[in-house]
Amino acid sequence: QVYLVESGGGLVQAGGSLRLSCTATGVNFKIVPMEWYGQAPGKQRELVARITSTGSTSYADSVKGRFTISRGNARNTVYLQMNSLKPEDTAVYYCYVFYRGRDFWGRGTQVTVSA
Repeated sequence: QVYLVESGGGLVQAGGSLRLSCTATGVNFKIVPMEWYGQAPGKQRELVARITSTGSTSYADSVKGRFTISRGNARNTVYLQMNSLKPEDTAVYYCYVFYRGRDFWGRGTQVTVSA
């Protein structure tokens, strides 16, 4: 069974930083792309950042230059470094992987940015 467990969320002032982590079990981690999604209150879940198995990255326009996704294959963990946080970054952040034909999501970690 695949499990994704996020951590690192919290309350931070605007301009601050947080580092999210997502540890995966039950997957061949080094061969799968990993993604972070954010879901703000009352809005749809949206892709924030993606990293391929070879380390290529892509980002939503709203976070380019502020967020960095990375992966540690030895620890089966993907990270999201969030800098220069804004109140509009407030959301629940979810880790996602598509593996063996199925979608898998973590339970999410709350990020709240105060003005």
